[in-house]
Amino acid sequence: MAAAKNVILIDGSYLEGGGQILRNATALSCLLSQPIRVNNIRAGRSTPGLRPQHLSGIELVRDLCGGKLEGGKVSSTEISFTPGQVQGGNFLADTHTAGSICLLMQVSVPCLLFSPGPAQLTLKGGTNAEFAPQIDYTTMVFGPIAERMGVKYTCDIKRRGYYPKGGGEVRITTSPVAVVSPIDLMHRGQITKVTGRSWVAGSLPVKLAHMAGKAATALIKREFPDVPVDIEAVQEPRHAAFGNGNGIVIMAETSTGCRLGGSALGKRGVQADDVGRKAAQVLVKNLKHGGCVDEYLQDQLILFMALAKGKSSVRSGPITLHTKTAIFIAETLTNAKFTVTPEGDPETGTSIIECEGIGMENTHG
Repeated sequence: MAAAKNVILIDGSYLEGGGQILRNATALSCLLSQPIRVNNIRAGRSTPGLRPQHLSGIELVRDLCGGKLEGGKVSSTEISFTPGQVQGGNFLADTHTAGSICLLMQVSVPCLLFSPGPAQLTLKGGTNAEFAPQIDYTTMVFGPIAERMGVKYTCDIKRRGYYPKGGGEVRITTSPVAVVSPIDLMHRGQITKVTGRSWVAGSLPVKLAHMAGKAATALIKREFPDVPVDIEAVQEPRHAAFGNGNGIVIMAETSTGCRLGGSALGKRGVQADDVGRKAAQVLVKNLKHGGCVDEYLQDQLILFMALAKGKSSVRSGPITLHTKTAIFIAETLTNAKFTVTPEGDPETGTSIIECEGIGMENTHG
């Protein structure tokens, strides 16, 4: 029998100091069979400690691998996690709030890539939530890029849910991989088109979706007059959405297969055209730096780059605090080594992120 590994202590307040540290550390703990203890969880936040959505994510990973979780309660500022072996099967996670379903995906999908067989996740919470990727960003931008690394899953949106009640439900079906492939995203190429989805749900009128889409299109056309823009206005069917909400997700595609996104959510008192302009401004900012990934995809690729078999290279815009945090966790828990090389001004220009991954293999064959 293999000797027990020493517990690795992680300071949950380091760098970005939020839920991302917990998600990445727990996922890697599970994958590497490495016990961890995380303290000072969200110490700098207005409500320190675990929130319901963070707890749901950690409990989901515990369930995936039959692990042991200590300190797993709302407001806890320290947890200990001892992983077991990842299994396929059917699993459920429910935030009981509008906590992000996409963040539940971030913590669980990497683990299930190395399971013995297929798995199905039923995830409940918010599909289009603040401070997290919208589910449409995950399907439009993250999914196709992750697939280039061999990461395959299906995403079936059963019902959308919004702040403050949540009520959304998404079914994720994963298939195991032998290894994660490295990725090369170094040449952006030409912007070929911009597509998007401007949506309303519940009692909100569809004209709000049209207004946001038109405002976004106008701003993008002003910056990139030769690029075709097609933003669909959508009224979510009553049976397929819980509560009222509106928002927009837009994506630019390039001649080399890069995908960069921008998004915004409506709020009470915010005009619909301002929602559209905000999403367009985010997209334009991410296109102007010349990198191959936007600021939101940047940190989501780090964990997969660390696991990959071979060298990954990504030309990005300015390195975000989330990305610095993801690199810190990856290097703390794996033997992967990252280098970040700025090209010009680190605050506004591009940087190259490189990593020789650990070549993790699925031992279930």
